[in-house]
Amino acid sequence: MQIEPQNNGTQQAAIAAPLRPIDLERGEKLLYRLTEFGRLLWEVGIQVGPRQMIDLAETLNLVDITRPDDFYNTLKCSLLTRHEQEPLFEQMYQYFWFVRDNPNQKKSDKGQQVKREQRQLRLPPSERKRLAEHMNAKEQHKDMARDPRQSERKPSTNARDRNKDDNDLGDPQSGAYSAIERLRQKDFENYSWEEVQEAKRLMAEMRWNLGMRPTRRKAPRRRGSYPDMRRIVRRNLKYGAELIELTWRETKRKPRPLVIICDISGSMSLYSRLLLHFIHTISNGLQNVEAFVFGTRLTRVTRQLKRRDVDEAVHDVSKQVQDWSGGTRIGDALHYFNHHWSRRVLGRGAVVLVISDGWDRGEADTLRAEMDRLQHSCHRLIWLNPLLGSPDYRPLTIGMKTALPYIDNFLPSHNLDSLISLGNTLSSIDDSRPLRDAYSRRKAVEAWTRRKI
Repeated sequence: MQIEPQNNGTQQAAIAAPLRPIDLERGEKLLYRLTEFGRLLWEVGIQVGPRQMIDLAETLNLVDITRPDDFYNTLKCSLLTRHEQEPLFEQMYQYFWFVRDNPNQKKSDKGQQVKREQRQLRLPPSERKRLAEHMNAKEQHKDMARDPRQSERKPSTNARDRNKDDNDLGDPQSGAYSAIERLRQKDFENYSWEEVQEAKRLMAEMRWNLGMRPTRRKAPRRRGSYPDMRRIVRRNLKYGAELIELTWRETKRKPRPLVIICDISGSMSLYSRLLLHFIHTISNGLQNVEAFVFGTRLTRVTRQLKRRDVDEAVHDVSKQVQDWSGGTRIGDALHYFNHHWSRRVLGRGAVVLVISDGWDRGEADTLRAEMDRLQHSCHRLIWLNPLLGSPDYRPLTIGMKTALPYIDNFLPSHNLDSLISLGNTLSSIDDSRPLRDAYSRRKAVEAWTRRKI
């Protein structure tokens, strides 16, 4: 009975004992590093806030942080809330704690590794700037340590190159214009993190105009093709029913509906998210736009893409779709569309936009029948293929060869310039339909097969 108070007093004294200065310094450094790691996760899109960081600091008191597995699992459980972000968290963890400040690497190896990490991880701009400054620190130190007489006597090669580059750049606006031009011509597959953000901004600034279609209604016009008998009689009553003043009507015209069917299977994973941003831009810039995505099944995402914030819209689409980055069955998806959605959305001269690379695991006969039915149900059938932008691409896969005879326009979608060309094609659509006989189909397939972009 007398031992318990003594033990409790010993434990309380141990807890209340002040930490050594070296322990306090290590704890402050660890807390600073954890805060930097949380900021990095927040910049790449993982929702990390003060509440998560406080929970992490309290949890670390209960685990042995000298064990790497315990430390990693603690950070993962405290800071991560969504399972689909685990690969991104794993990459950021490996980069921040093992690659970011490792001084034991050689300069050449480190430069190559940093370049490779920047390409694979797509780091945020602040982190890429920090890496660039870290890599150039030694070079700047060597330049400062040179003989000042030598630097005064003869300018260095680097200085001459910088002056030459500065003279070539000229107006800063022309440099920015050249950067935008390079970004427009660059393939979506090779985009870095900040280039993706810039591409989203450029997509949001695009303006779309779809061809107009004639309706069955007529509206009053000063000069028209049809006499407006009711207005003629009403206006000429004051003249004793003599036809003195004539009025006219003309056929009303409205924008055509647009139906977008996008492939989000595994083979399209490098392009899916940027193309969804592109679809979001069209959906908010045009009227009567219906959007669908498919892998092994078809999902309507029109309601999700109506949200004003593009990131929230794409997030809702990823939660709604069950077969993201899975297999591809184009024929089955089009069969479901033709039998459940075509009568609702393909009226009034709709234009159908199919976005896919043509890789298909389904039956070729099913795809052939559904493509034929889809082409006869719409005013214009356009197929966008991201692989068509490659000079060496030829439509040799079974799915693409089966679909080619039923396509009215076969266009690339691998960069911003191709999307601008698509906008010009959509705005030039008129009331006439393209030739769809067997001879015209065969000639179009031969032209697309031999085509060089």
